[in-house]
Amino acid sequence: MDTYGWLSILPPLFAIFLAIKTKHVYISLALGIWLGWFIICGWNPLSGLIHTLNALLAVFKDEDNTRVILFSALIGAVITFTQYSGGMKGFVNWVAQKGFIRSQKSAELLAWFLGFIIFIESSICVLVSGAVSRPIFDRMKISREKLSYILDSTSAPKCILLPLNAWGAFVIGLLASQGINNPVRMFISSIPLNFYAIFALLLVLTVIFTGKDIGPMKDAERRVRIENKILRDGAEPLISDEVVMMEEKPGVPLRPWNMILPVATMVIMMPVVLFITGKGNIMEGSGSLSVLWAVVSALMVGAVSYRLQGIMKTKEITDIFMKGVGGLVPLACLMILAFAIGNTCEALGTGPFVAQAAKSTMNPHLIPAILFCLSCIIAFSTGTSWGTFAIMIPIAVPMIQIIGLHPGLVIAAVLGGGVFGDHCSPISDTTIISSMAAATDHIDHVRTQLPYALIAAGMAILFFILFGFLL
Repeated sequence: MDTYGWLSILPPLFAIFLAIKTKHVYISLALGIWLGWFIICGWNPLSGLIHTLNALLAVFKDEDNTRVILFSALIGAVITFTQYSGGMKGFVNWVAQKGFIRSQKSAELLAWFLGFIIFIESSICVLVSGAVSRPIFDRMKISREKLSYILDSTSAPKCILLPLNAWGAFVIGLLASQGINNPVRMFISSIPLNFYAIFALLLVLTVIFTGKDIGPMKDAERRVRIENKILRDGAEPLISDEVVMMEEKPGVPLRPWNMILPVATMVIMMPVVLFITGKGNIMEGSGSLSVLWAVVSALMVGAVSYRLQGIMKTKEITDIFMKGVGGLVPLACLMILAFAIGNTCEALGTGPFVAQAAKSTMNPHLIPAILFCLSCIIAFSTGTSWGTFAIMIPIAVPMIQIIGLHPGLVIAAVLGGGVFGDHCSPISDTTIISSMAAATDHIDHVRTQLPYALIAAGMAILFFILFGFLL
């Protein structure tokens, strides 16, 4: 693949730096895309601008991208449906009446538990657990930054440890394309060795049980306790107030099932559509199509249920649907920008350049640790774990075969590094969705989560080095 050398890393690094410095994510991503095409077009600014617009439009040529963007908007309607119908408040009241939430620790455990049991797809688990947990966190005076950290550090790490979801299907497909005889077995062998994903999940539990916060998160929690502010002054939460704060319809019965029913429909429909699209093999199913149909099914079930109960009339259902979708238009726009900068990095050859730059200096025993670090850098720079998997697995598999490395350890290093970079990068769709689900400022989420992720990554590197010599 053609690469522009060291110039290929400038656009993603520029976008990341600008996003952190200015806190204007939309502008930072757009300028990063423009810089990429400015380079590709021979430093012609006008031609770079034209290709930037074409790159944004080209996002919709990929059916998977289009489905994810559509899903990102439609999930807003699921949230407003469950709120306006009284289902969300009914569920929160039910949890409170049952005595499940008696402290900050139990509220945080609920968010972790919901994120863990909804294992079908990372975005669904983040959005659902965020929508349920957010009012509880606000009531218990826990910062939105803490919620976004719990959501983000539970979703992707958990999904990559389970084969029966869209993530597993994608990775198994990549392994199969490399000629692996039994890709399912290889993926499963990587699960107990995926140290970053395991440590990230355990670190969240450690933070919850000990109540110890570090770095910017400590300041955020102090702000809530002392100033009673769940968001800092000047913060810009990544979601419309109508989606975050929509009150239930006056006089509506607060029935928890009005939230549970559409959510359960989403969770159930995901593997069903994976099974159908995979023609009987859930591992071969379409993850993006399954997610989209799961959300559409949830909306249909919710709409019919609310209409039959007399909670909403047809016009109300339409109005609430449009408000929900409209509230997440900013997220859909960010998703378009995130996909476009990923495609721009692909055109520049960013991933292959970074991979080749480190490949020649690898010591056999250190290869797993180096692959992990390399995957971290690529995923952080490009904002995509799946893109990193697509780049690194074709590099890692031949190393397994030629050098005789432990297959599970090498694959785990690539997958763990991809997850770290993806859910820490400010240009990542996973990070963006977590900020949106918690209704927090996006850059605040990145700043508060990064120290914890670096701790888990540091521990993972040590274990990859150790097991690189042992296995």
